[in-house]
Amino acid sequence: MLREIIKIDEDKCNGCGLCIPSCPEGALQIIDGKARLVSDLMCDGLGACIGECPEGAIKIEEREAEPYNEKAVIKEIVKFGENTVIAHLKHLLDHNEMVYFETAVEYLTDHGHKFSFDVGKALDKVYQNSLSGVGCVTGGCPGSRVIEFPIDIDQVEKAGKDEPAFVAVPVSIKSELRQWPVQMHLINPGASYFRNADVVLAADCVAFSVGNFHQEYLQGNSLAIACPKLDSGKEAYVEKLKAMIDESEIKSLQVLVMEVPCCSGLVHIAQIARDAASRKIPIRKTVISIKGEVLMEEWI
Repeated sequence: MLREIIKIDEDKCNGCGLCIPSCPEGALQIIDGKARLVSDLMCDGLGACIGECPEGAIKIEEREAEPYNEKAVIKEIVKFGENTVIAHLKHLLDHNEMVYFETAVEYLTDHGHKFSFDVGKALDKVYQNSLSGVGCVTGGCPGSRVIEFPIDIDQVEKAGKDEPAFVAVPVSIKSELRQWPVQMHLINPGASYFRNADVVLAADCVAFSVGNFHQEYLQGNSLAIACPKLDSGKEAYVEKLKAMIDESEIKSLQVLVMEVPCCSGLVHIAQIARDAASRKIPIRKTVISIKGEVLMEEWI
């Protein structure tokens, strides 16, 4: 059957990543500096990613896709190299498509001598990831994976059989929030608390991961929060940030995002707003792990 599916023009794609958050199926990834459709299987052909591409590198094409043929798909994917093959196989595992995964592995092992990369090493990377506790469960994009943090066994043993493993101790911690509202769709970029302020733009999940979020990041700063994957109307965010820069004359912007790929869209939104503004301000990018650790900080 014929069905609609996206096509990416590699020559036009600059790897900005703005298309990634708009693909709820997680079928797009940035690999080797280019947006890649890592699995035809998960592309719904609706083209939600098209409007997010500033380079016009994505379009909808109608092509033959009946029935879904994993051998045909993996045959095309190997042309893009080892990293794209690995991403495709991980994608199949994420969606628990084990029949397709086994078909792909069979094709790769049967034809591995024809490829420019070592199939065995590539498969090792896939299996290692699936056994790490991060990529071994099913469900959409990496940001939707179910992960349960292990209990500290030493702490449990010290508690003893008849004692609770964890004792709750009431602690009063002062909130450093200096304004309301905080959600990007609700804030007024011209509000007094944004004037000449240092602003924190945080992905929704950050404050739940960072234990000392208020003391570390909010103290003395104004706040805006957003989810680059689930929020709609994100073009309004660009305009509001631009207004903060030009009209409220904010001094700096710290963008806090989670380590999951879809979160990077918030950084791109901030960069687009700064590029469109007449004033230029420093932006500090901070990437937080799912356990609340700072993985990277840099001025961009």
